[in-house]
Amino acid sequence: MDLRLSGTTALITGAASGIGRATALALAAEGVRVALLDRDAAALDETARGCRDAVVRVVDVTYEAQVEDAVSTSVEELGGLDGVVCCAGISGPVGSSIGEISLADWNAVFAVNVTGAFLVVAQALPALRASAAASVVLLASDSAFVSSPGMAPYCASKAALVQLGRSLSVDLAGDGIRVNTVAPSIVDTAMSRGDLGAEAFVDPEFAVQTPEDVASHVLYLVSPRSRAINGATILSDFGYSARSGFPA
Repeated sequence: MDLRLSGTTALITGAASGIGRATALALAAEGVRVALLDRDAAALDETARGCRDAVVRVVDVTYEAQVEDAVSTSVEELGGLDGVVCCAGISGPVGSSIGEISLADWNAVFAVNVTGAFLVVAQALPALRASAAASVVLLASDSAFVSSPGMAPYCASKAALVQLGRSLSVDLAGDGIRVNTVAPSIVDTAMSRGDLGAEAFVDPEFAVQTPEDVASHVLYLVSPRSRAINGATILSDFGYSARSGFPA
């Protein structure tokens, strides 16, 4: 299928690794000129080597001034903006009960996972309004719908991100800007391996998807081919959350 992305532009946060890198490479392969944002300069340059004529900005999405500068200069260099994909995210404390989590750790997770997306989208709005087919995709998680012990900050932040996407889809519908989210289950990334341990991925007892699997969903949502889809979440979890707990 021709996704009709060739000649368009997109900005990706968290582009240095994992889903962000896979998305950037996939978009570039479709003929999209990309702006790559992340705080890891060395890894960001590695991603850029796989993306023709990419714009690179080292930025911490939790700092408003940095986001304003990175987005505005990226838009200027790209000559416009058709898509925004917010992949920047952290797990925060894993395996800690709510009584063991500091306020600083809680706030740090929300600052990256939720506020970072808010800052990027808000700054990108003027450019997106000027696009003929603007699309925003937020990377959430199945943890927005189901929970594992010891992951309250992460789960709560991803649920907030899903609702942020729904709210933005309503607020921005009149501007012709679509907003959707992708919510994958376990993805084989450095972050997941850090949370679960690398040994958990040797012969996993759970279904695992690749960053490229998730990127394929993102590409469809960025594409004009999905023009009727707005305010939706693609729950990519192998059907796990659809199963009943009824013992039959």
